[in-house]
Amino acid sequence: MLQDNIASLKASFETGLMTELREHENRERYVVVTDGDVQNNARTNTSGVSARVGKNGIYGFSSMADTSLEAGKTVLKAATENAVFMDKHINKERILPIDIPTGKEELRHQVIDTEQKRIVEFAKELDAYATEKCTGIKSHSIVIREQSREKILYTSDGYDAHTAIPRSTIYVRMTAITPDGKPVELFSSDSSLGNFIDKFKDPRDYFKLIDSTYESIMRKREGVYAEAGVKTVILGGKMAGMLAHEAVGHTVEADLVRGGSVAGPYLNKQVASPLISLTDFAYEAFGKPVPLPVYVDEEGTKCTDCEIIKDGILVGYMNNRESAKQYGQKACGNARAYSFSDEPLIRMRNTLILPGKDKLEDMIASIDDGYYLVESSNGQADYTGEFIFGVNEGYEIKNGKITRPILDTTVSGIAFDMLKTVDMVSDNITWSNSGTCGKKQPMPVTDGGPEIRCKITIGGR
Repeated sequence: MLQDNIASLKASFETGLMTELREHENRERYVVVTDGDVQNNARTNTSGVSARVGKNGIYGFSSMADTSLEAGKTVLKAATENAVFMDKHINKERILPIDIPTGKEELRHQVIDTEQKRIVEFAKELDAYATEKCTGIKSHSIVIREQSREKILYTSDGYDAHTAIPRSTIYVRMTAITPDGKPVELFSSDSSLGNFIDKFKDPRDYFKLIDSTYESIMRKREGVYAEAGVKTVILGGKMAGMLAHEAVGHTVEADLVRGGSVAGPYLNKQVASPLISLTDFAYEAFGKPVPLPVYVDEEGTKCTDCEIIKDGILVGYMNNRESAKQYGQKACGNARAYSFSDEPLIRMRNTLILPGKDKLEDMIASIDDGYYLVESSNGQADYTGEFIFGVNEGYEIKNGKITRPILDTTVSGIAFDMLKTVDMVSDNITWSNSGTCGKKQPMPVTDGGPEIRCKITIGGR
């Protein structure tokens, strides 16, 4: 856990300047076992202190890979001098950030440093089980990752906070060979808020994850190619989450709106079916904790939920304090920084398409010829909302029933066009809690949603 070495420096913040002083540590434990061989066994800790100071809408920033009181004094002085200097010499339109409530956020989660040997032995036991039980595959890997981001934040006009967000994940990856000699891959994961030692106590509890992955890949190796074209499909919750994040979420980050994203002209206009609502949740959803809670952002804004689409209408953007002022919206705590040396950027947290009222079995029964697309392997989108996602696991639907698995393919389209074709939304939610967003800085995020029925362009052979 971080030791608070910078508390006394708040008294030295200069009056009239917006000041953020942050002590920050990232930890990661990473183990990979492939076919009985420990291929990766790594532990990293990165810590330091940073200061950002604003004057008349101009910011100075400084950081050091040191968490001592002297380091805090040094970066605070440098950031203040930078802000004053640039205020004199930069001629630009100034947007003063909105005022936000002040207060204090106490630590809710502890970071526990799990012994590396325990993680390695856990992975080796899962690997041994896969070696014994999963005959007929070419290769398998067990990956375990434990991450945490801890920060101590003091602000001149926001929330002071001490927060720690640990996350632990197990990945299972398998490769098999099709009857005509081509490799196919499948992966699955189990991820949870919390330290590894708290969440993953007994390897036997995760044998079922290996069993289900094995069963799916043995079916997939007998799979067929999808028929290319515009098809009626059901996107599984994780696929819906990929869409929510990549194709919609990035277009409504206010810094990208300012840069010309497709969402700019669509505010308060219909961008999706009336069945679609989308929210970036802070730390609770539907009365339960979200997979990756964020309580206070790096600007000292107390986090609240950010409503983006309501009944098909684009109602808001994700903002920092400055863009909230520019667009006349609320700052909900989306200014996040990955490391001590990073300045805050507008980022997603827990981005979710809200559930509807349909049953998955009714959705499947409604399709005569289409596909059920369960899992995405990757995805990308641009500012226009145009996207292309890999499909790692999917199945044919014929005459209202799931039939053969399909081999890897892609889906593509333009998000705000495709979302208008949604005509059924399930009452189920699937969260994906193992992802990292790569917008300039890597950032732990989660996304997800219900199953949605829509029309989409699917690739073939």
